[in-house]
Amino acid sequence: MSQAISPSSTENLTRKDFVTSNDVRWCPGCGDYAILNAMQRTFAELGVPREKFVVVSGIGCSSRFPYYMNTYGFHTIHGRAPTVATGVKVANPDLSVWVITGDGDGLSIGGNHLMHMLRRNVNVKVLLFNNRIYGLTKGQYSPTSPTGLKTKSTPMGSIDHPINPLLFALGAESTFVARTVDTNVKHMSEVFKAAHEHEGAAFIEVLQNCVIFNDGTWDPVASKENRDNQLLYLNDGEPLRFGPEQSKGLRMKGFDPEVVDLNEEPEAELIHHDPEANGINYAQLLAHMSYPQFPTPMGVIWRTQRATYESLIHGQVAEAQNRPGRKPLQDLLNGSETWQVS
Repeated sequence: MSQAISPSSTENLTRKDFVTSNDVRWCPGCGDYAILNAMQRTFAELGVPREKFVVVSGIGCSSRFPYYMNTYGFHTIHGRAPTVATGVKVANPDLSVWVITGDGDGLSIGGNHLMHMLRRNVNVKVLLFNNRIYGLTKGQYSPTSPTGLKTKSTPMGSIDHPINPLLFALGAESTFVARTVDTNVKHMSEVFKAAHEHEGAAFIEVLQNCVIFNDGTWDPVASKENRDNQLLYLNDGEPLRFGPEQSKGLRMKGFDPEVVDLNEEPEAELIHHDPEANGINYAQLLAHMSYPQFPTPMGVIWRTQRATYESLIHGQVAEAQNRPGRKPLQDLLNGSETWQVS
């Protein structure tokens, strides 16, 4: 755990208040730098005292994050950040708890832990950095690596079908699912703020580049040359439009989405984005969209509300404490069905 943090005011906080004295040790050009910058800036704007933040990570390049955030934090073991974060949030629901994980840490060894934290709706925010490779262990294929990718552990190309992180989160019934990209700090901050405002489990996939072992993995959709044509930014209540000067849109054709050229069909009836009212089938439709057939959706994919795990636990504790006829602890331990073995 990091060193004790003195109580602070939420007034006049800046990014510098969340910067530590530790040297940031990522490869030059790594997308993690931009994500760190965005998070530090975002935390300064949330109106939360520094001592109320906890950053929890597992193992991987991204998991060095707690060392670089001037908050409380835990650098835990491989894949187990969700379990530690759950314990922190249940023990002290007033804390703002954030999990930093990667596609390997979160979806391979930690997939089971992440799934259960999401389905329980623990009010924790999960940032999953997806560079589609194992970076810290030097370039093995990960659960999100595309089929055919040649790596040190798949010299003839991966034969695995990759996990879609958004569909994983939706399948686990996370109450908030979103996506952003490391090259757009402004958008990252907007998505982080939306996750913070959500009362419940929030899952954010961050498309992130590994310059050493999988450089350019997202270039077909997120490079400067391609992003106007390939990124679909989602805005509540607005039609699904993308492309140069928003010249393309998406409409439904039967049960499937269809790209339409608005220069040719300016009156086309486009889908309007609503991450709550449009329902889970709509969220899954967005999560399935991918290059090259469709643009890649960016923003809040899905949002709904239900009781959080920690609120239900504390509700049960309060109910048990208020029951009449409280018994001694030993009676509770013995229970009503005890026997002696002679």
